[in-house]
Amino acid sequence: MIKVAILTVSDSCAQKKRQDLSGQTIKEILPLDSYEICEYKIVADQQRDIENELIRLADKLKADIVFTTGGTGLGPRDVTPEATAAICQRIIPGLAETMRLEGLKKTKNAMLSRAVAGVRGNTLIINLPGSPKAVKESLEIILDTLPHAVDMLLGRGHE
Repeated sequence: MIKVAILTVSDSCAQKKRQDLSGQTIKEILPLDSYEICEYKIVADQQRDIENELIRLADKLKADIVFTTGGTGLGPRDVTPEATAAICQRIIPGLAETMRLEGLKKTKNAMLSRAVAGVRGNTLIINLPGSPKAVKESLEIILDTLPHAVDMLLGRGHE
């Protein structure tokens, strides 16, 4: 079972002004027979708060994968990629590049995504977009690769 944490980054969701549909979309897409959601949290668009949560989810909770949703665009408070890069030991460009490349087939706006993916310890951290539609499309693109990525991180090698 792959242990997953979901971190929604949104000022309006953190202030309870808007329902978090993107975090719910992640929950709905993950197959329950192979993914266990061990934590779900919402934080505001504050880089230090995002970093602290990512560190906690990786180092203390020991999630295999942390999905973030939101804060990957060009808005003045969109700092999720910076927070992720700041706490990761290694960046995995292929995941974000593939999501952008495939996203471009559906909308030119995909080129504006600044999402990153990286590793902290044995935890894979993946930034997903903030809209439910883009979350679904992006996650579906990479979902089949994630079990192998987790196996590699946990030292299980190529099986």
